[in-house]
Amino acid sequence: MIRAATGRPVLGVLPWQLDLWLDAEDSLAYGRVLGRPASPRGREWLRVAVVRLPRVSNATDAEALATEPGVRVRLTIEPAELADADLVVLPGSKSTVDDLAWLRETGLADAVLAHAASGRPVLGICGGFQMLGALVHDEVESRRGTVPGLGLLPVEVTFGARKTLAQSAGVAFGSVPVRGYEIHHGYVSRADPGLAPFIRYVDGRGEGAVAGNVFGTHWHGAFESDEFRRRFLAEAARLAGRSGFAVAPDTVFAAARERTLDLLGDLVEEHLDTGALWRLIESGTPRLPSISAVLA
Repeated sequence: MIRAATGRPVLGVLPWQLDLWLDAEDSLAYGRVLGRPASPRGREWLRVAVVRLPRVSNATDAEALATEPGVRVRLTIEPAELADADLVVLPGSKSTVDDLAWLRETGLADAVLAHAASGRPVLGICGGFQMLGALVHDEVESRRGTVPGLGLLPVEVTFGARKTLAQSAGVAFGSVPVRGYEIHHGYVSRADPGLAPFIRYVDGRGEGAVAGNVFGTHWHGAFESDEFRRRFLAEAARLAGRSGFAVAPDTVFAAARERTLDLLGDLVEEHLDTGALWRLIESGTPRLPSISAVLA
């Protein structure tokens, strides 16, 4: 039917597969719960609420958290769901100041503040980290000048014209290795002298911030580092009072992602015309009539 209507060949249809879980560019590709949470290793679940920002970017950071057994990661725009969560995550954003304004308009900002005031953990990643600061100075992205942040971390962020692009490595929690990548205009332009960094680069420089139960980092992909992810989740569970939660010692994020890619490859091989796909790769698309001509 599609070929008759468009003049285009159909090379196959991939069936829906429950275990197929691919990286997504933004939150529109996700449902409400990420992945298929495995049963907890301990007595309790750890409930994670990730705010579904309108301009979210690099939302795959939350996927790494969701690979852990007993960690239920929900994307939400409901303040009540933040109140029920153990850990609240503010992910990256393509427009920090605009999404910060949205947090305030929807009541989510108040819910984040209430969550932090209760002593439970809050994590900000890249743009989410910038929102947690005292002030954001932005003459580059939104061009709104200086706007107040949520005030949960004693830092100020300034947006520079030059974007930071880097593959980064360092340690956290004393000696736990962690790797990630950076892609951001904003940088910490002022911080309280005694503020502890979340991560340290290999050269000893501090990155991000920790103030009690509030954590922030500019690094994306950091939670794909297995030991770092486990140490953070164990600390988050402690702060949330989830003494019955236990991290799994054997979860390997890279292996989980590889299994997903292998599954996709198997589905393509079984259900698509791979010979036709190779011809497209090697020779390009054939000349076809326009769709309007076919419909006429």
